[in-house]
Amino acid sequence: MTDAPQLQRLAEGVWAYVQPDGGWMINNTGLVDDANGATSIDVTSTADRTRAYLGEAEEAASSPIRRVILTHSHPDHCNGASLLPDAEIIAHRRVADDLRAPHRLAPHIFTPFVQGDVTPRLPTIVFDDHLTIAPEGRRVEVRHPGTPAHTTGDSYVWLPGERVLFTGDLVFHGGTPFALSGSPLGWLRALEQMAALEPEIVVPGHGAVGGPELFAPVADYLRFLIDAAGDARARGLSPLEAARRLDLGPFAGLAEKERIVGNLHRAFAELDGAQPDIPSAWQDMYEYNGAQPLECHA
Repeated sequence: MTDAPQLQRLAEGVWAYVQPDGGWMINNTGLVDDANGATSIDVTSTADRTRAYLGEAEEAASSPIRRVILTHSHPDHCNGASLLPDAEIIAHRRVADDLRAPHRLAPHIFTPFVQGDVTPRLPTIVFDDHLTIAPEGRRVEVRHPGTPAHTTGDSYVWLPGERVLFTGDLVFHGGTPFALSGSPLGWLRALEQMAALEPEIVVPGHGAVGGPELFAPVADYLRFLIDAAGDARARGLSPLEAARRLDLGPFAGLAEKERIVGNLHRAFAELDGAQPDIPSAWQDMYEYNGAQPLECHA
């Protein structure tokens, strides 16, 4: 993979737009062609990145993008939707709820980047369990896992004819999974659902395209997180204390390792049947990073 974003052909009329380095605010999108209007699976985080993606999509697809499927509410996957003002926006009902009341991060959390004049758009079509799009006979299935996972409103997009799966951030490839907005236990169930489809091609939310082998490392990390949280909670540690003492072992080489702190905040809260303090979790990630802004290359 080069350092530049690439539109990768996966099947006839199906592409993944993969953006290195896949870190904070640098996501992947999908494109599904149709003569009556193409479908974009997510958009990107900044005006420049979204315009670059839309330019690639315009050259590849036979018609303009008429609909956007948002796999969840995080800004890297939603911000650029304002550059498609006439497209339908399809998402789980919780995505609409989240976009109406977004979390605002303190400005010191990330290194500065230029977002540009883009904003998310609220969904025009919402669903609760699943939704199927079948233009020109190509079946595109949009499914909620039925549980919080990476977030409460995740969707994965399954093309059964091509056996291509777009996971959104239910799969990270090369980066640390991030569960602060969701549920580690629920995420494991979502991975089981996706694996049961037996996809041939898996497009993660961040990182290089692969196959079903991408599921196991995410599941292994989540089990590690759950075990670490249980042990730390029993010892009376805070999430930040636990993270600082924790040997990440085989996961130490993953990018964005500071996410362990936010993940522990969520895992502790899940053990207590509560909700984490989101601003405190982000501040603790900043502290874990040596009281330095988290590195963002968007």
